[in-house]
Amino acid sequence: MYDIIYLGGGLNYAGAVIAAKSGLKVGLVERSLSQLGGICLHRGCIPSKMFLYYANTLRQSRSDIFAGDLSLDMNLLYEKKNKLIQKATKAVTAQCSQVDLIEGDGHVIAPHTLEVNGKEIQAKYIVIGTGSSPFIPEGIVYDGIDIITSDEVLNMLELPQNIAIYGDGAIGLEMASFFASCGVKTTLISRKNGLLKNAHPLIQNSLEKQHSNLNVIHLLNHPISKAKSTTRGVHITFEDGNSKYFEKLLVATGRHPNSDCIATDLIKVDRGIVTDEHFETTLKNHYAIGDCNGKVQLAHAARAEVLYVTQRILGKKPQVLNLNHVVRFIHTLPMGYATVGLNRTKLEKQNIDFKERIVPLNHFTLSRVHDAQDGVVVLYVDMEGFILGVEILAPLAEELIASISMALAGEMDISLANKTIMAHPTFSEAVQKAYFKI
Repeated sequence: MYDIIYLGGGLNYAGAVIAAKSGLKVGLVERSLSQLGGICLHRGCIPSKMFLYYANTLRQSRSDIFAGDLSLDMNLLYEKKNKLIQKATKAVTAQCSQVDLIEGDGHVIAPHTLEVNGKEIQAKYIVIGTGSSPFIPEGIVYDGIDIITSDEVLNMLELPQNIAIYGDGAIGLEMASFFASCGVKTTLISRKNGLLKNAHPLIQNSLEKQHSNLNVIHLLNHPISKAKSTTRGVHITFEDGNSKYFEKLLVATGRHPNSDCIATDLIKVDRGIVTDEHFETTLKNHYAIGDCNGKVQLAHAARAEVLYVTQRILGKKPQVLNLNHVVRFIHTLPMGYATVGLNRTKLEKQNIDFKERIVPLNHFTLSRVHDAQDGVVVLYVDMEGFILGVEILAPLAEELIASISMALAGEMDISLANKTIMAHPTFSEAVQKAYFKI
């Protein structure tokens, strides 16, 4: 009998470590302990950002101030990535020294009861963090070789001559930047018109221009009806009847929550595992955090959720998480997109009165050094001057947005934020200018 069983070894492990150090008897069930740390560490945000880092160096090397040609050695990159992941996995495992690590598929079969490898394990509390899996639309014959997902794309040992990427979410946009920066003929296929339809129009236009500058071919409003690997390559048929061949097809059409671990009707499953604001399921003392609850599919959101749940179980009273305050970002090249809080689309949908301040990065000389002339900061405040949110298109936007994220958490207004003195020359000056001019 455990105090807490954590089902899933992704960011769930962070809660398990805290609970164990607090003196509770804790178990963690993971399908494969070699994958401890989850998708983000092994097949997601850590290796993808590593790939993008080196791809950006390659992109920059094509500037007219450099002589000669560089190419990416995918074998060396693959080895370097694996060493990084192995070291990180070892560190995560070491943190779990006070946690009983149990390898196998776990299913919640009854209140306080898991079945793992044919055996029953019981706990007062169960925290489910089983993540998500790539979604493959009907008609696409996935084979993991020519038609791939994010699970395989970061294990390539050589770059293709050309690739089609279906889907313009975070994975699709990031991988389009990677392949195009590496000189691969890249075609981005969108089911609808435009990119980032919920973003500010200026950011949408700038991102389109950025992809064009990378020579990404963008097929708008081209939903795929069928795709299959053939001897000539991947044959893609679009809903309008036209078809094309590509060497590879990366399917990046989103991810669906892993909820097949639920084997009891007492826990409701809809789009994901249904939870309340405390991430408690429809069965008391059973929680679901991260991708599997279908709320926010981001690693840092999962970490925040499991720490919140663990604190509640430990009898503390943490403040309810505001998921609008979770930073969302897409690491494209040379500029990335990041947003936190409310943006124009959300504010208008909720009929909230607001003011916005737009600061183009081309107002700053530094933008010409970083290929960021088309970047922009868009700040939103309410009519009393309290910060509501921000959207940023800039190099390392996910880092730049941290100060606004803290301002939101601290419920700062413009008069207080305006006391901040940002460093020069940095893009944070654009944030300071937005505070001053709004």
